[in-house]
Amino acid sequence: MRISNRSFLTYFYRACFSFIAGYTFFSGSLYSAHAETVVSHIEIPKQTVNDPYAKYKIFIPANDWFTLSDGAKIPVRVWRAPHQQMIMLALHGFNDSRDAWEDSARYFIDQGITIISPDQRGFGEAPLRGSWAGTDRMVQDIIEETNLLKKRYPNTPIYLMGESMGGSLLMCLAARPDAPPVNGYILLAPAVWGPKQIGVIGDLSLQFLNAVVPNWELSPKNAPVKVVASNNQESLIRLYFDPLSLHNAKVKALYGLVGLMGEAVKSAPSVRYPILVIYGDRDQLVPAKAMKHAWASFPKWVRKDYIPVGYHLLLRDKNRELVAQDIISWMKDPDQWLPSGGDAATAAWMSVLGDGKVPFFMPSQMDNIVK
Repeated sequence: MRISNRSFLTYFYRACFSFIAGYTFFSGSLYSAHAETVVSHIEIPKQTVNDPYAKYKIFIPANDWFTLSDGAKIPVRVWRAPHQQMIMLALHGFNDSRDAWEDSARYFIDQGITIISPDQRGFGEAPLRGSWAGTDRMVQDIIEETNLLKKRYPNTPIYLMGESMGGSLLMCLAARPDAPPVNGYILLAPAVWGPKQIGVIGDLSLQFLNAVVPNWELSPKNAPVKVVASNNQESLIRLYFDPLSLHNAKVKALYGLVGLMGEAVKSAPSVRYPILVIYGDRDQLVPAKAMKHAWASFPKWVRKDYIPVGYHLLLRDKNRELVAQDIISWMKDPDQWLPSGGDAATAAWMSVLGDGKVPFFMPSQMDNIVK
């Protein structure tokens, strides 16, 4: 069957760019980063006296580093709790960075939970910026980082939290026999839109482009589908202007991402350790049917939390405190009902095959009634 160039690119964009379109908030010139093999150079945007976006362009240096088995230096940002009771290794999503938790860190440190956020290889200031390190290497990085934390804090409970791509990596890790023992996993809108979910045409298009032009950089500005990643405009502006953020994506990085998502879906039935998985009813990046399929594949003991008015970047949203409260409650007492009412909302959502919204009578929706 003959496919025109226009149709070919349209299918490709629709299949692959939903995962990065939401990260580009303004039009205009895109920031292009230089990739190096050890630690990437980050260009600090120039600021003028009258620059209305100056406060969003701040570069915050890493305040810790992980040295991994292959010699890679991984930059880390730490939000340390004054009275530390738990450690959270927090893994950002595609094209994001260690700054992903700026909006929500205070909720955790106030409850004695220290947030330790590394740049993942290929992103932020980590090695191979703008490229794709491979699922195996990225999962191995998490294993080594977790083991380093266990050595530093041998008597402190350690949790792993991943958003989007970070959640997919944790799904792969949780199914591996060599996963280091931890106290629990938190999966925030894990990316589970693999090759089967994007369809045959999208998958074949991506395979073809990866074989022919793997280093071709694509911009979500040109995607026919526009995606809102969060309802928090302030946070999206910061994400866009943060010097650590990536805006374009190479074909090989998208190819790697889709492969990772497929592996995450396959891993769902085999995960171990306590897990809390969270999804918002307005997520425009991970389709509801794809998430419903993944949720149905998890073992029955996996805890599920369905958030009203929740977009993809759940801990950047306007109701991020609601999400943070659920996470903290589950970490401290996993047998209790979630404060948001997400347990009941999950049951209602799953009963309508993942296509409906949370019924208005659920506890998580009561705030929308009493106004």
